Amino acid sequence: MTRVIAILNQKGGVGKTTTTVNLAAALAEMGNRILVIDLDPQTHLGLHFGVEDAATSVYDLLIDDEVPITDARIKARKNIDLVTSEVDLAAAESELAAKTDRHDLLSKKLAPVLGEYDFVIIDCPPSLGLLTINALAAAEELIVPMQTHFLALQGVSRLFETVSLLVGGLNPKLRVTGVVLCMHERNTKLAREVVDDLQGFFDASRDQDVPWKNCVILDPPIRRNVKLAEAPSFGQTIFDYEPECAGAKDYKKLAESVVECAAQNTKPVEEPEPQPLGNE
Repeated sequence: MTRVIAILNQKGGVGKTTTTVNLAAALAEMGNRILVIDLDPQTHLGLHFGVEDAATSVYDLLIDDEVPITDARIKARKNIDLVTSEVDLAAAESELAAKTDRHDLLSKKLAPVLGEYDFVIIDCPPSLGLLTINALAAAEELIVPMQTHFLALQGVSRLFETVSLLVGGLNPKLRVTGVVLCMHERNTKLAREVVDDLQGFFDASRDQDVPWKNCVILDPPIRRNVKLAEAPSFGQTIFDYEPECAGAKDYKKLAESVVECAAQNTKPVEEPEPQPLGNE
């Protein structure tokens, strides 16, 4: 069964595209067949894979009813197909506004090829507009990358409220699988407090009928690592660029955690105990 996962945070710069690329690469190295879709007009996903602009992009896929996804996907790596974005995608929301099926365009285009993949991973734009709604309508799982900052925690809470509204009407199957802690510095007091607050929020939701009732903090946190920041400029995943670095090890373990988590996410992974430092 194909798992369709949207990677979303409405705040930019939290590691969303880095997580999409390297999670996909790690899952592919485990032998899974992956389709990655870039719904972000910034087009960073294709750059991260070292892929030039494709003849057919996700913009064409959404705008033109006659374009099938088989015309838009290209080979990015072994076991990874990619549907790229383009800057014109920024105008797609206004162009699609008149379509009666504007919320389901992506899910309809995906349907014919779902059986070819183990995972479809959708990189969402840092907003909650029509493109993101298309991703959430097509997905059954949501993974939220975030940094352990107080404002980021508030943003995640608002994001979950939006997901709850969507689940109530557009996509009743959508569930929040987990949160990925990116650029994580576990030894700081702030990081520990935010993780504790986040865990408390999830624990309080276990008995509620909400899409995040089984959500977990996915293990491991992705440590701050300069190699992760360098890899995109070479058009490489972290496994191409520096496969033995801390970032590669973290994303490999993260992929294992994602595989272990069923769609309903009934197997939580414990957050490791932080190691105290002399100075915080």
